[in-house]
Amino acid sequence: MQPSYDVDMRLDVGVPMRDGVTLSADIYLPDAAGSFPTVLIRTPYGNNAAPSIETGRRLANVGYACVIQDVRGRWDSDGDYYPIVNEAEDGYDTQEWVGAQPWCNGRIGTSGGSYLGIVQWASAPMRSRFLTCMTPRVICGNFHDGLVYPGGALQLSTAAMWGMMTNARTNQSIEYHNWTEALRVLPLTDIDERAGRNLDFLKDWISHPSYDRSWEEVDFEKEWGEVAAPALIMGGWYDLFIRGSLASFSALRLNGRTPEARQSRLIIGPWAHSLSQSTRTGDVDFGAGSMVDLDLLELRWLDHWLKGSGDGVVEEPPVRLFIMGINQWRNEHEWPLARTEWQKWHLHSHGNAATPLGDGALSVEAPGDEQPDRYVYDPQYPVPTMGGNLCCSPHIVPWGPYDQRPVEMRPDVLCYTSEPLGTDTEVTGPVRVVLYASTDAPDTDWTAKLVDVSPTGYAMNLCDGIVRARYRDSRSDPTLLEPGAIYRYEIDLGPTGNVFRAGHSIRVEISSSNFPHYDRNPNTGHEFGVDAETRQARQTVHHTAAHPSHIVLPVIPAG
Repeated sequence: MQPSYDVDMRLDVGVPMRDGVTLSADIYLPDAAGSFPTVLIRTPYGNNAAPSIETGRRLANVGYACVIQDVRGRWDSDGDYYPIVNEAEDGYDTQEWVGAQPWCNGRIGTSGGSYLGIVQWASAPMRSRFLTCMTPRVICGNFHDGLVYPGGALQLSTAAMWGMMTNARTNQSIEYHNWTEALRVLPLTDIDERAGRNLDFLKDWISHPSYDRSWEEVDFEKEWGEVAAPALIMGGWYDLFIRGSLASFSALRLNGRTPEARQSRLIIGPWAHSLSQSTRTGDVDFGAGSMVDLDLLELRWLDHWLKGSGDGVVEEPPVRLFIMGINQWRNEHEWPLARTEWQKWHLHSHGNAATPLGDGALSVEAPGDEQPDRYVYDPQYPVPTMGGNLCCSPHIVPWGPYDQRPVEMRPDVLCYTSEPLGTDTEVTGPVRVVLYASTDAPDTDWTAKLVDVSPTGYAMNLCDGIVRARYRDSRSDPTLLEPGAIYRYEIDLGPTGNVFRAGHSIRVEISSSNFPHYDRNPNTGHEFGVDAETRQARQTVHHTAAHPSHIVLPVIPAG
């Protein structure tokens, strides 16, 4: 049974950093003598905001000291704010300061999601002697591929709107901007000023589209082997950081520095970035069983590592997944699942795969001599985003699953659909498309989407991805295309966990834009982000014996 304490609040306590900057922390203590295990939360969103106060008081009530700190340059903390770059040293310095306080018993757990998870991964490889466990939610460790440039394309709506909200010392409202117009601004370097803010860090990101030294310095994935603290990692199939959540879990389980780190745990639900706030995500209600009390799960994790509760949380299977389609939770022991059958499903048509009314087909049979599919991609009329893995303003750019038929009816969206399945077919794991394609442009984009089509025609998006052609071989060393030449592209669609029910069909969409989730490739091959010129691109998708375009599905055998 949990203890119950009154709360002693100590507000705006200065915490010194190594460079002389002082960061502001609000501290919530059980109103009792002695020292306590401590939960550290570092945030850019205001440590005096209502959710922070509620969290601090809730943890102090059950016997934890809770320190909630404004990150550098935000709210009451001194210094200048710039996303990510100071969080490793600031987090470590804060942990060392907290651990030395008389009210801390020397054991620290970290908590929080999104940017509050960034700060956990950033400081963990520095291995403060006080850091005992972590609970990062919905975040990645590689911020080039995982946040800003997945597949080499700018994750436009997230970068612009999140940047607008967090720029400067306090949060900024984005409600009254005309984002329909602002996100179309060219050149991209002008987007912040058109929306009324000067975002230096966004301009920096746009000036560094390739993975270079500036991105390497905030790539914490290469440091997973230095992490000694175990992590309870939480994510959602429709969260934009789902790839990073799964990558960090697998890395710690395999390569964590200590036996404790290799006891890390993972839970993935049918959720978007906000996690388990409703049974409904996007357009789909996943049922009452989809909801999980993540705060309670986190408390069990903290109690085990910080209080030695011994309630068996680390004896449970390390992976818990919600499988869509059948809407059931299942325990697993690794990711990807060891029993996965990696099946190739090939694209087919007689040259008319545009829209679901065309002749595009998907099957395990390899193609023979088939006519290619052709369409025109015009950056002035991009395919609109219809849900998916997005952040952070679902009322502006909706996230989650939605019926894809409105976008599938466009002539620049190719649809390859299987016959109705005779039996339930589970697809759980990372998904990728291998595409053989050509264009008359020196650079372009290719997009792919996996869709579950019900007998009624409802087309539910599961996962999607993009590749910018100049980055087809390397994120660090872009090379333009020879117009007309056929190239092989790999498109990472991310993971999913879904059962295609009997009578449903598997569909793969191929196109060249998903806007404003990603910026529009202008097809010119010019330097990224600095000019307003666009041109149409005439696209050709090949599916023959020599160029067998296909999707690789992680099929889980029945039983």
